[in-house]
Amino acid sequence: MKKNTICFLLCGLLIGEYSFTSSVFAQTKEISKPKNVIYMIGDGMGFGQMEIARLFEHGKSGKLFMETLPNVAYVHTDSANQFVTDSAAGGTALATGFKTNNEMIGMKPNKQEIDSILDKFKNDGKKTGIITTSSVTDATPAAFTASVSDRWANQRDIASQQLKNQVDVLLGGGANKFKKTAPDEKDLITEFQKNGYTFVTNKEELATAKGEKLLGLFNQSHMNFKIDRDEKKSKEPSLTEMTEKGLEILAQNPNGFFLMVEGARIDHASHSADITSIWKETIEFDQAVQYAVEWAKKKQDTLVVVTADHETMGISEPEPINIKALKNISVSSSYMADLVKTKDKKIEDIRKMKEVLQRYAHLQLNNQAITDFINTCNHENEMVYQESHIAWEIGSLIAAHNHAGVSSNENRLLSSTGGHTGNPVPLFAFGDGSEEFEGVLNNVDVPRIIGKIMGYPL
Repeated sequence: MKKNTICFLLCGLLIGEYSFTSSVFAQTKEISKPKNVIYMIGDGMGFGQMEIARLFEHGKSGKLFMETLPNVAYVHTDSANQFVTDSAAGGTALATGFKTNNEMIGMKPNKQEIDSILDKFKNDGKKTGIITTSSVTDATPAAFTASVSDRWANQRDIASQQLKNQVDVLLGGGANKFKKTAPDEKDLITEFQKNGYTFVTNKEELATAKGEKLLGLFNQSHMNFKIDRDEKKSKEPSLTEMTEKGLEILAQNPNGFFLMVEGARIDHASHSADITSIWKETIEFDQAVQYAVEWAKKKQDTLVVVTADHETMGISEPEPINIKALKNISVSSSYMADLVKTKDKKIEDIRKMKEVLQRYAHLQLNNQAITDFINTCNHENEMVYQESHIAWEIGSLIAAHNHAGVSSNENRLLSSTGGHTGNPVPLFAFGDGSEEFEGVLNNVDVPRIIGKIMGYPL
């Protein structure tokens, strides 16, 4: 055998041995254990939503704050029974480390209830909190705090479980799920107060709230889209303001805490193909991420994990997209829909529909185009979220006129999730243990890695 061949083989063996040794070292090295974990979820936030927000807010050379975090991965999001997850199964995977079927929350497909990562922190004497811009009983917050076989069946039961589980901070919308609806029911807000919770309903009350437990319900349903708050003269806090107060309350505990923060309405804007609201909602989420990371930097004992439960509507930014026109839209498609739809969720006034599109979206359509659009709205039946149908159609109309990249109305109509996709989603991490989040992951890996770091097996 020639000398250089022997040399080549020896080098290969040495490289192989080094690689093996490095791999073992990587598996056995000590992981820094944080005192606190802040888990931030952009509902429906894929790479396309992030790119819309980045381009609209910072330009093509700019970055979102979350993109500056040191550890990056991307995450597959399939559920147990579909390659496209809904928010219930996606939230359950991120909360528990187990796959389940779409529409199920906090349990396996066989209906066996599962502890969430929040439960593990609670059992270890740490404080826990949930913050969202949707109803606090919606799929993602519910996945961390309750177990139900059908996310739609009884959201009041989810609220009851959140009280039973003594989640220390609960902030978002959904006050109508806590109210007494039958003679034999209790008013759950009163029950929370009896259990030592301070109850707040607007940003001023939130800012001055004290105590160790806090319930904040800022809307009867989901909180308003960011773009609509001024128009509606809303007194709701921002996601950053809720995050700030949540951290203030939870940090009182010397043993540490777990906080989940959800930018929920990114998903709702995406369902509507509402590009302008996608921009605004994603930026609000990014600002909350920045606040949380800067807080964590000061403490130097906190892990921050940022990800999403799934992507919605295949959002992208094709070359012809009219960014200037889309940035000039002043309200959400949901706001426009509320102005034109009747109690029967129909559009009857052609002139009013035309005026709304011209005033808020700067679209000038002739009577025939408006008539055709109204006929589409009034004669289609969405499989899910029927109450949002007109808003979705208005958003799609505006997106098409401005050449935005978005899945078709037909695909959304045929989708059991109302337009979710199987596209992977991003993950960013900062702080103690963040180096464990790298490469290509599955959604169930995320809470399992958090559990491994903390010593809480899932």
